[in-house]
Amino acid sequence: MKKNKLKKQLVITLLALLSSSLVFAQGAGSAAPADNDTFNSLLANGLIFFAGLTMLGAVLALFHLLSMMIKVQQIKIYQEQGIEAYLEDVAKTNKDPWWKRQYKAWTNVVPVEKEDTVMLDHNYDGIKELDNSLPPWWVAMFYITIFLGVVFLAYYHVLGGPSQSDEYNAEMKVAEQAKAAFAATQANTIDEDNLEASTDTKDLSIGQTIYTTNCVACHGANGEGGVGPNLTDEFWIHGGGITNVFKTVKNGVPEKGMIAWSAQLKPADILKVSSYILSIQGTNPPNGKAPQGDKYVAEGEETPADTTVVNE
Repeated sequence: MKKNKLKKQLVITLLALLSSSLVFAQGAGSAAPADNDTFNSLLANGLIFFAGLTMLGAVLALFHLLSMMIKVQQIKIYQEQGIEAYLEDVAKTNKDPWWKRQYKAWTNVVPVEKEDTVMLDHNYDGIKELDNSLPPWWVAMFYITIFLGVVFLAYYHVLGGPSQSDEYNAEMKVAEQAKAAFAATQANTIDEDNLEASTDTKDLSIGQTIYTTNCVACHGANGEGGVGPNLTDEFWIHGGGITNVFKTVKNGVPEKGMIAWSAQLKPADILKVSSYILSIQGTNPPNGKAPQGDKYVAEGEETPADTTVVNE
């Protein structure tokens, strides 16, 4: 029977007619002169839409007519060839779905009653081996891995793709950026329990600016002291080191007239100005005020024998 083939040809012909009709309608719309009048534009589009519906209806009617003609022709062929042709056509129509046929083709499934045709000579304690085809998903994965292997080989060894070292360094840069972004969000959570003096040039520059703005009046432009003590020597009234200096700046010394700067400065800024104060240790500026307090010795260092205490 050529019925299916004829149907396919008719469907293709109808689709071609429909496509050409739509193209013609679109061309007619585009060929109309441009007009800014909204009414004329809507009217033109409405006519094009109506024409398209009319063409679509005509095509559907033609398709229905052709289907009826095919059925009439099919009846005549059955009458000429007899019931065998009809049964053969029905058997073809009722065959397995395409996906089931495809699955059988991929797996080459052997029915249970015919397993002896693929039986191997292997026998392990009564367990016999069949020479069945491998599962299609396994075969597909095998070929996919081969394809990917070729792609990776070409990309990394022929086209100059990044090496493992390059990828590692790129990931480390991303991690550093993420770490810096996280540190920025934690800048204002600094307290005496997690302090570390900064040696970063930018931080020290900001600390110097804060010092110049707020501390010069009492401690001098270079830390030489004035109303307040000298900040450039080794002697401290309230303890040296980043933790003690941070606490002094943060909480102030009300009895000596030094305010608590925590009300005006963020913890990150207090850390920067404290780090700057420690960075000017030993600079010995001119007109330095006499030492006050005790000589500070960092934890773990030995106390020098000549350590002296100088009171105000």
